[in-house]
Amino acid sequence: MDLQALKNKYDIIGNDAALNDALETAVKFAPTGLSVLIQGESGVGKENFARIIHQFSPRRQKPFFVVNCGALPKELVNSELFGHVKGSFTGATDTRKGYFEESDGGTLFLDEIAELPLESQALLLRVLQSGEYRKVGSNKVEHTDVRIVAATNVHLYEAVKRGKFREDLYFRLSAAQIRIPPLRDRHGDIYLLFRKFTSDFSEVNGMCKISLKPDAIRLLEQYRWPGNIRQLQGFTQSLTAQLSTKVTPTLQRIELSATELQPFMPLEEGEPIPVLYDASSARQQASQGSAFNAEERQAIFKAILDIKQEVDALKARMDRKELPVHEPAPVEEAEWQEQEDFQPSEPELPSEHSLSVRKTEEELIRQALEKYHGNRKKAAEELGMSERTLYRKLPEEYRKK
Repeated sequence: MDLQALKNKYDIIGNDAALNDALETAVKFAPTGLSVLIQGESGVGKENFARIIHQFSPRRQKPFFVVNCGALPKELVNSELFGHVKGSFTGATDTRKGYFEESDGGTLFLDEIAELPLESQALLLRVLQSGEYRKVGSNKVEHTDVRIVAATNVHLYEAVKRGKFREDLYFRLSAAQIRIPPLRDRHGDIYLLFRKFTSDFSEVNGMCKISLKPDAIRLLEQYRWPGNIRQLQGFTQSLTAQLSTKVTPTLQRIELSATELQPFMPLEEGEPIPVLYDASSARQQASQGSAFNAEERQAIFKAILDIKQEVDALKARMDRKELPVHEPAPVEEAEWQEQEDFQPSEPELPSEHSLSVRKTEEELIRQALEKYHGNRKKAAEELGMSERTLYRKLPEEYRKK
């Protein structure tokens, strides 16, 4: 099968040289029994490469399983991978096969392999070396013949240096590597993918396709697409849904300029599907007033007061010099001269922020006193302060009572 036929079969769009190299490498590794490590950012299509390796291998008639290691609950990872016996843990009401038993003779694609706990990594290494494993709760050694294709979106050797990934497992997997380039390095493929996504979405929904003028294409290619193909697909579908109309005999395509596309482009990396800001909706929400009820406002006031009390306590400790004091560094003679010329500034007046906090604090004290009909002891307990502190912070009208 030539390269273009391979792309057509697995719905891979693009002519980038690095992408072509990755595909050719996958086809070369496929007939071997090697475990393969696929590296690439999220959204570049790593699963497609795993399927290609399986389909071009002698195992193509056997099972192919996909396991997202990052989605497995930490306490159930070993059970999911290797199975468990009845009664091995709470909830294990039956003996259950794991992925290694289910995929015997086939291929197991372990996506986000860096998310596996270290204990599970050790068990995985044993399977890779000898094909042996044990179900959770069992002493019986079982055997499996499974080919591992692993994938990661992190720098795996950096994870090794941080102690997050086993070095021996890394070297076992990394002998056969495939690196898939990010979309930002495939400028020539971006518009090809855009056309594919808008065409597919429009056909399903009976809408006009979106095409771009040259200046709009340049705008599309200048963005980094941190979410790669997955982000571009979501963006294209959203754009088509917002700007396209139903197909008519006289209208099958809508062409956009850079000026027309710009308002819909992502503003920040990682914002997958941008939309236009609806100012009228924002004004309507603002006119409806606060979304907090009285009980929620009370909790917010209480949190603000707690923070202020901690700050006050810290200031008091500093005034009493309870905090560690560092010896000043030696100062040159010229610097001493500058200090002699120093004139103290005028004392700062309370800021609007500090006045606002003080008013909030007084309001919270009023509410507590009203709640307990002027009982200062109970009000102080409610606010988490001593009676003495409460008295010192009493609003003016309560000092006369």
